Amino acid sequence: MTENGEQRIVRVAGSRRARLTPVPGTDPEPETGEKPERPAPASGGKGPNDDRLRQDVPPHY
Repeated sequence: MTENGEQRIVRVAGSRRARLTPVPGTDPEPETGEKPERPAPASGGKGPNDDRLRQDVPPHY
């Protein structure tokens, strides 16, 4: 750390990437656990363009 508590760049031997030192007051460990499930999209029936959008093929195909 520097005198003012900022991050420093640390070279890692044998690696192409450098590392940053953790910011004071933070947890450097990655988050673990399950991700919350997304709610299913509300299906309000078919819209007026749904059939056409599903049948259309982009011109580069």
